[in-house]
Amino acid sequence: MFPLEIVTLARLLVDEARERSLRIVTAESCTGGLVAGAICQVAGASDVFERGFVSYSNRAKQELLGVPGDLIADLGAVSEPVARMMAEGALENSNAHVAVAITGIAGPGGGTPMKPVGTVHIATARANQALMHKQEFFEFETREEIQLGAVQSALQMLRDRMV
Repeated sequence: MFPLEIVTLARLLVDEARERSLRIVTAESCTGGLVAGAICQVAGASDVFERGFVSYSNRAKQELLGVPGDLIADLGAVSEPVARMMAEGALENSNAHVAVAITGIAGPGGGTPMKPVGTVHIATARANQALMHKQEFFEFETREEIQLGAVQSALQMLRDRMV
């Protein structure tokens, strides 16, 4: 289902979260639940995976994660502040210790000169720690490649938050 690199990252993430007794939550837009799917493909993921939010629409980001509508209106859903708010909202609306959030433009349409297709913002939050953010630009040819690139990057960011 997923490429070997993603399966390996997910397995390492689950093992590290289990070792540290940490629960994970995801908040996904452009990946549509693929990060949660990659984690849940690992046997025993139920030990550490708390829940996942698929907040594809702007309204869902507001209702499920508490992202202010004026923030989305002012900066767009694909922005660092929205990714950060998504991660914070996922953590606040779950019983998890660490969260990852993704928002981006997977294409093939929807891009602009300022935010071209392949632009992805990923944020992680962990209780009592500073939020982390990374902007990626995936120059892949297909929507699937962009989504899988974002999943791989998100899993690695989660692993980095396990420390």
